[in-house]
Amino acid sequence: MTIWVVNTGRINGAKIAERVMQRKSEMRQSDLFIDETRLFEALCTVERLHMGFNQVKKNKGSSGVDGISIEDFEAGLKEELSQLQAELESWTYQPSPVRRVEIPKPGGKGTRLLGVPTVRDRVVHATLKALLEPIFEGVFSDHSYGFRPGRSQRLAVEAAREIASRGKRYVVDIDLSKFFDRIHHDRLIARLSQHVADKRILRIIGTLLRSGVMANGVLTPSKEGAVQGSPLSPLLSNVVLDELDKELERRDLEFCRFADDCNIFVKTPKAAERVMKQVSKFIETRLKLIVNQEKSQVARSDRVKFLGMTIVGDGVAISHKALQNAMAKVKELTPRGTHQTLEQSIKEINSWYVGWAGYFNMTYYPAQLKKIEAHIRRRLRSRLIDQQKSKRNLYRKLVKRGVPRKQAAKAVYTNNKRWKLSNAFAVNRAYPVGWFIGEMGQEIRSNSEMAHWFEVHRWISLT
Repeated sequence: MTIWVVNTGRINGAKIAERVMQRKSEMRQSDLFIDETRLFEALCTVERLHMGFNQVKKNKGSSGVDGISIEDFEAGLKEELSQLQAELESWTYQPSPVRRVEIPKPGGKGTRLLGVPTVRDRVVHATLKALLEPIFEGVFSDHSYGFRPGRSQRLAVEAAREIASRGKRYVVDIDLSKFFDRIHHDRLIARLSQHVADKRILRIIGTLLRSGVMANGVLTPSKEGAVQGSPLSPLLSNVVLDELDKELERRDLEFCRFADDCNIFVKTPKAAERVMKQVSKFIETRLKLIVNQEKSQVARSDRVKFLGMTIVGDGVAISHKALQNAMAKVKELTPRGTHQTLEQSIKEINSWYVGWAGYFNMTYYPAQLKKIEAHIRRRLRSRLIDQQKSKRNLYRKLVKRGVPRKQAAKAVYTNNKRWKLSNAFAVNRAYPVGWFIGEMGQEIRSNSEMAHWFEVHRWISLT
């Protein structure tokens, strides 16, 4: 996925469209030499498979059911790719079952099932993706932003903001239940066949889809679904949902879709309810997917989260849930009773926060980043208080760090517990913002002064 970093102001719709069309043109030109009726021959070349491996290596990842890591595969790369080429050409290639992996969902709400193909299978997946992507880039909707070259969450959120700013403030927020697990194989192959002339490629994809899942030594056949974790699955998911995109375009609806996260924008609550009913029916009867009625909703844009963001007026803010998750992450990184040094803790926090803020700086409210940074410091001050063990030790520590004796005593000799003390004036004076940033190396991102930001003192309250 392309990461788009911008500090040059708001991006308007014309610029987004121009950038996307330029990217499509570049992709088509780079693959003009491939005869689309002979994609299989292109797949069965060591050069293409080597390119596929380079992409697998770049994406990293663990080993599959065979236990062979990317490093192990690379150690015998020439032989491995030659063997893979021979198996593909002779139609003796058989993909291994994917290794089932469960990862916890944010907030502790269950687990998400992922599949890890073997490295050699991932090479085939990645090579197929590189061959098919230029074909479908000319087909996919301009309203689709997920897992596509030259597109990103940032572009999707900005496009959604532009639609809402034109007066379409009500959102039909559709959530698909276990989307990747319920992709209908026959419908997917039929959809692929409309644009892929080489039937041998379709046969290979069908084989990959039916490779099965291995969990706790038990093999389960794959009768439906696509592996969430495969290099090819994001492209296949877009092929499936392109049918939804075309239906929404046929109905002249304005929408933004990122993978299976789709928001449709309309002007009135009545129109939103009607669209929810009609589109849900289309998804379940035509696409053979299931709409999660509990998570799907009709609401104003300022009460809907899209890719972790919420559209508020003519701006964009980090959603309430995303902020709460960030607070929980800070708490996780600053546990009580740890033997970790403050320097080590700040290093771990910085590692997380720089990446988190790099994504969420698409907010128009830098005060939201400032809030997280302040919460980090308060959690660390609370730990520093706890480390003193007694009020006398804390009093001496504050005085040693330049706090007047009377002020230190007034803060310490109370019934306040450590969390309330961590926000006391005396403690803030002993461990000021400048100390955390200058001496301890806390990373700050709320001072980046990005062109699309409002003033740092401007706050937004979300529910």
